[in-house]
Amino acid sequence: MLYFIPAWYQKNEWKESEQFWYRRRMQTETDDTVKQIQLFQRNSICEHKILLLSYAPNFRHFLHRQSAFRVPYWSVFDAIQEVRRKKQAILSFHDLNWPKGIEFIYTPFSVLALLNHERYAQIEFGEYGNPIQVDLYRNGQINRKNIYDDRGFVSCTSVYENGRKSYEQYLTEKGIWKLCCFADGHVVVNPRSNQYLICTHKGEYQISFSRNSYASMEQVIEEVLISYLQTTQDLDIFCVAAHVQHMNLLDRLLTGKRTIFSIFENRISRENIRMALHSLSHGNCIVTDSEDNLEILLKQSNLKNVRKTNIPPYDTRMDHGISQQLHVQKILFPVDHLKTEELKTAVKYLASYLLENHNARVHLFTRNAEFNREDILLRQIRDILNTNGYPAEWARKENMNKFEFLLDKEDQIPVLFIVEQCVDELSVNKCVREQRLLVDLADPPDLFLQISCVSMGIPQILRIPTQYMRPGKNGRINTELSKLGEDLRYYLEGLSNWNYAMIQSYDVGKTHTAQYLIEQWKEVITDIENSKSVTVGS
Repeated sequence: MLYFIPAWYQKNEWKESEQFWYRRRMQTETDDTVKQIQLFQRNSICEHKILLLSYAPNFRHFLHRQSAFRVPYWSVFDAIQEVRRKKQAILSFHDLNWPKGIEFIYTPFSVLALLNHERYAQIEFGEYGNPIQVDLYRNGQINRKNIYDDRGFVSCTSVYENGRKSYEQYLTEKGIWKLCCFADGHVVVNPRSNQYLICTHKGEYQISFSRNSYASMEQVIEEVLISYLQTTQDLDIFCVAAHVQHMNLLDRLLTGKRTIFSIFENRISRENIRMALHSLSHGNCIVTDSEDNLEILLKQSNLKNVRKTNIPPYDTRMDHGISQQLHVQKILFPVDHLKTEELKTAVKYLASYLLENHNARVHLFTRNAEFNREDILLRQIRDILNTNGYPAEWARKENMNKFEFLLDKEDQIPVLFIVEQCVDELSVNKCVREQRLLVDLADPPDLFLQISCVSMGIPQILRIPTQYMRPGKNGRINTELSKLGEDLRYYLEGLSNWNYAMIQSYDVGKTHTAQYLIEQWKEVITDIENSKSVTVGS
């Protein structure tokens, strides 16, 4: 059995709440663990299961969004709360116990409950239309917050005093509180319900908590997880998503277990990788998302006895873009990780090229989902353009000037810098499909963008070579920003160089298909299974 231990946490807390349907998602839910689970599920590589350490009352919805609904899982909070239900249940807020005289007001976002013309409650809904949270008010201030599980019961209730959270209680399906977590972090166990539930294929086991109170929720999770790990087999393998939230905990608990650590740069920075070297040295294998991170680990002397390999979380697939069908030539330019001076210099040379090529447009790619991100970015670009003597109007929203339609076509100033706000992989793919060229000057470049460009045959201009860009084949290395115009002309003036790069992109993609990833994972698992040692450093 291969156990996946993900790092699906919210703000480094042991919880992940379902997002209100009307709130913009600030970051993608897709990570290396999601992709690994999808790969194993779709290709039946080996028997696998998720070990979930975070509180996730709407976990079934998350799995559905990630096309992993059928994947078996064990949740530490389900064990704590003695939850036996597995299936989702339809729950209507009308079925809740409301006082007489309650009046419901339907707004475009949520439902307000009024009692005697005063706000009594506010009902929030998830992306699937199910009620996920009810805020209760007293004298105009929030008094209690109830979190609903997608299986049809109140899972957690938080009590507020003077508008501040005082404590929160985790409940059973029948509404009995199990744990009470206070504002200072310490946790108290209900003495009348002081057992947790361990469910395995052999049956159910109710185990009493060893203490009446704990200094932190991590201590509770540790005790329950230890009990579950005792039901696993010696030959089982644990694939751990490297994350600062649980690295120390799992380093203690997985001693003597066969362990794979998965490095994903969007989750753990390179500095945190170095800080986690002690824990990483206790694994049997470390899987990185890129060759850059693999190089960092190869230089660490205390990891010399640990197998290290690069298995990208994303696979390539032939998926022709539509840039050749468009009249304009879109240049995708990621800006999130560029220093201010680098951005200023790059925009200057991009603007210079736009004077030569009237069909070219620069699409400023950002994963920052804040509502004012587009305005801030366009304002920044306008300042750079103005400073260098280019029309500031090149960077504006297309409908900014409502009188522009009155001008003759030749008098209209075109919009040449467009912001692309993409958070999830679906929106990124939709954006990349229309791009003619990727210009990523960050170090390292965006991994998912690179793989998407390889899949769609889009040439890349980067500052450093990567496994997805072979200089002179499907891209070019830009060593000096002053030569950026030369690189752009190479691909955008005529089709011969662009077509050659497209063919080379597909050749690169052949070595990173789903079948390639499957073979890599099978090799890692076989190597661990045949290894005489259990855990390096234990």
